[in-house]
Amino acid sequence: MPRPPNIPKRNLPAGAPNRAALPQAQSLALVQQGLAAHQQAKFEEAHSFYQRALKIQGDNFDALQLLGILFAQTSQFEQAVDVLSKAITINPRHAPCYNNRGVALKELNRLDEALASFEQAISIKPDDIDANYNRGCTLQELKRLDAAIDSFNQTLALNPQHAEAYYNRGISLKRLNRLDEALSSYDKALAIKPEYADAYINRGITLQALKRLDEALVSFNQAILLKPTEATIYYNRGFTLQELKRLDEALANYDQAIALKPNYAEAHNNRGLALHELERSVEALASFKQAIHLKPAYAEAYNNQGNALKALKRLNEALANYDQALVLKPDYVQAYNNRGVILQELKRFDEALISFKQAIRLKPDYADAHYNQGIAFNELKRLAEAIASFNQAIALEPEYAQAYNNKGNALKELERLDEALVSYDQALALAPGDADAHYNRGLALQALKRPSEALASYDQAITLKPAYAAAYNNRGVCLIALKRPNEALASYDQAITLKPDDAEAYNNKGNALKELNRLDEGLASYNQALTIAPSYADAHYNRGVIFQALKRSNEALTSYDQAIALKPDYAAAYNNRGVALTELKRANDALVSYDQAIALKSDYAEAYNNKGNALKELKRLDDAIESFAQALKLKPDYADCYSNRAIVLQDLKRLDEAFANYEQALALNPDNTHALWNKSLALLLTGDFEQGWPLYEQRWENKNLDLKKWIVPQPLWLGDEPLNGKTIVLHPEQGLGDTIQFCRYAKLVSELGARVILQAPTALIPLLKELEGIDAVVELHQPLPDFDYHCPLMSLPLAFKTILTTIPSTTRYLQATQKKLNDWTHKLGPKTKPRVGLVWSGNAAHKNDSNRSLSLKQLLACLPEGFDYMSLHKEIRTSEQEILNNQTAIRTFCHELSDFSDTAALCELMDIVISVDTSVAHLASALGKETWVLLPYAPDWRWLLDRQDSPWYQSVRLYRQDEQRDWNNVLSSIAADLTNRLASFSFDSTSSTN
Repeated sequence: MPRPPNIPKRNLPAGAPNRAALPQAQSLALVQQGLAAHQQAKFEEAHSFYQRALKIQGDNFDALQLLGILFAQTSQFEQAVDVLSKAITINPRHAPCYNNRGVALKELNRLDEALASFEQAISIKPDDIDANYNRGCTLQELKRLDAAIDSFNQTLALNPQHAEAYYNRGISLKRLNRLDEALSSYDKALAIKPEYADAYINRGITLQALKRLDEALVSFNQAILLKPTEATIYYNRGFTLQELKRLDEALANYDQAIALKPNYAEAHNNRGLALHELERSVEALASFKQAIHLKPAYAEAYNNQGNALKALKRLNEALANYDQALVLKPDYVQAYNNRGVILQELKRFDEALISFKQAIRLKPDYADAHYNQGIAFNELKRLAEAIASFNQAIALEPEYAQAYNNKGNALKELERLDEALVSYDQALALAPGDADAHYNRGLALQALKRPSEALASYDQAITLKPAYAAAYNNRGVCLIALKRPNEALASYDQAITLKPDDAEAYNNKGNALKELNRLDEGLASYNQALTIAPSYADAHYNRGVIFQALKRSNEALTSYDQAIALKPDYAAAYNNRGVALTELKRANDALVSYDQAIALKSDYAEAYNNKGNALKELKRLDDAIESFAQALKLKPDYADCYSNRAIVLQDLKRLDEAFANYEQALALNPDNTHALWNKSLALLLTGDFEQGWPLYEQRWENKNLDLKKWIVPQPLWLGDEPLNGKTIVLHPEQGLGDTIQFCRYAKLVSELGARVILQAPTALIPLLKELEGIDAVVELHQPLPDFDYHCPLMSLPLAFKTILTTIPSTTRYLQATQKKLNDWTHKLGPKTKPRVGLVWSGNAAHKNDSNRSLSLKQLLACLPEGFDYMSLHKEIRTSEQEILNNQTAIRTFCHELSDFSDTAALCELMDIVISVDTSVAHLASALGKETWVLLPYAPDWRWLLDRQDSPWYQSVRLYRQDEQRDWNNVLSSIAADLTNRLASFSFDSTSSTN
């Protein structure tokens, strides 16, 4: 600040006046009296003497000059300027008068006039220390800082001990950001004037700017010792403590500043900032309001109040405060930036962009505004612009870790994953403790299929931020990819503990439970996700997957439909919807769904594969082959697709190609249980039992078969261990027909010296009790006696190394009980015609039902007269019940067949049993009855290929579909053969047995 006018410390000229000079002498005497009073600070008395002198002698220079000084000292600056200007008119070469007028003009903020007055003084007297100094102060206020420094330097050249000149030079140097020079200047001021409190204050502020905060504190402490009641010192010390994150101490200093100066708006404002950092936002808000009350045009306080409201989630109020700050200060860059951040949180991203652009227009080098603009672009999916904004922020601030982090996010969205990873690594090099950057790095590594590295990144994020729910969630995803589902489950549970409303964590937990085959729990987890977020398409989709695994296909279909309603471009949901429709035997609808999936995702290999499966169900085998080919074109390493194509080729009896496709599938994935299982069926179909039986053991690993492998302490017996004196349990595993076919091996096991326990389903117990070689029959799920070994029935051919020529085949190995025969003989009554037992369809739920079953209507159309036809069905399909009720050719006994002992007795009383490939066909054959089995073009493996007989059953005759793949040729042959046989039947019409 400029030096105030100095009161002259000299006596004015004195002497005895002559008469002519009497008025002048009187005036001079009055000036002398005025000066004496002036020097004693008796301003009113001095004013009176000067005025009286001027009344006597209006052009008295000394009176005018001294009166001007008095006016300046009593803050009457307008009058000071007028009087001093008159004095200058009288004595235009009086440098101090120009200097003093300059001081008054400066106080009136007429800076250019003040500067001119100081420069006039210097032109008259270049070595005028005060004029040079005051010129420097005026130039400083005019922001002509380099010129101000020159003036202060000139002052110091004239007076090297001028502490104020060093002090003010320090101020100008600091404003030019020449901080070290400024600090040196303050130090020189203090060396001259150790009690200079203001120099300590500004020295502390300069040390703040140099981030030498502890030294700044020392400076402020020294200032307080000198001026303990100076509020600004406490204010600045509070600011330094705030920078040091010693927030409670900062708060105490702001409180002290306010206690000393209650109307100190800036202290109230900074007190609010400290409270805001202490997350005491409500109290902060009160401080900002007080600052605004004291200083209604305080733009910075409105901006800070906006920040506090933002922390309190009162976003619209925060926005109003930023707007008010900008009304007060239209070039307030930080307020534009903060306004943009609020608009982002309000999801008004286009408006946010306008705010950030305004901040950048005002301050092109504002790194934060470029950064936040990048965030807005990212949200708007304008990713290239986002990256450009982050790059600009980094160019302005090369150590801007968050800009690198968010640049990585934009690159990740663009699937430029390697570049994203580099950006995250740069962020972490700058800020190793940034949990979010570690987390985002994990996401990029996860997308790059590098789950082990991603897991390490998530673990690091959690170490830094233990309550990081999202990191636990994605950690679980990595653990699933690493086949560690139990650990994944624990991670998801931790995420849910931290964030109980995290729908995504519940969804992913469901995925882990599905992997662990805990399907009902998985379903509950998906349901919880949907309770939290009913519009969560992925959870609907995953619930559909669980329903499918639970064989609840209708519910699966509903879930996929809900997922698609929420997300119409959900290709995976259309694909799985097709799978559910296929399982529901709605193959045509499934095709439509697969085509929709492919329309959404033209390179969707899995959809082409599944479409091939649906086309197979529709018997459009050539189209299926084409669909598989398209899938393999898109995904050449698609092992399951090779396996599926092999199945269709097998159905086409293009067996060499089928085997080649199985081999290709297994070359790609040697552990592909789907391919291993189906290859075993192909080998068995061709009679290659030597290779087929060992491979058939893969059935236990094939999840699609849903077989329950025995888990017991006793070892599995596959023919290697001696059984003499041992007890072995033979247990069923698949259908009733399989149990009937392979129970024949019990006799062979018994002949090895074993005690044989046969486990069987309830329906077969009465029939199997008399089976040769059996010591006991135990119903499924009932306690077993002690045993040494166990063997699944369908593993017995492997145990005995069965080949075509060693199949244990006899005319019959089962028989109906006499009681049942008597009961059914009575029920049937006298035999008047040859009796033919009929089975035209099997279990509707069987995956191959559409191929192996025919309709009752088809069968009725081909049956010649002359026979007594009897249905051997225990259950009739609802769709055929009316047809059966309205015809008279076939007798039915559904409600009278309690178990297979009834069916066996009924079969025994038939002359011929005609059956599709069902358990009754096996039963009749095992009873030694003449059995005609109707087979599809691609038969089950046990019936082999291209033969009319079966090495498994001596009484069987096989009727196979031709290349047309319908039942016409089979039924024509059946009708012809029945007609031919009619003439050969001869019996006593009174007999009740055949």
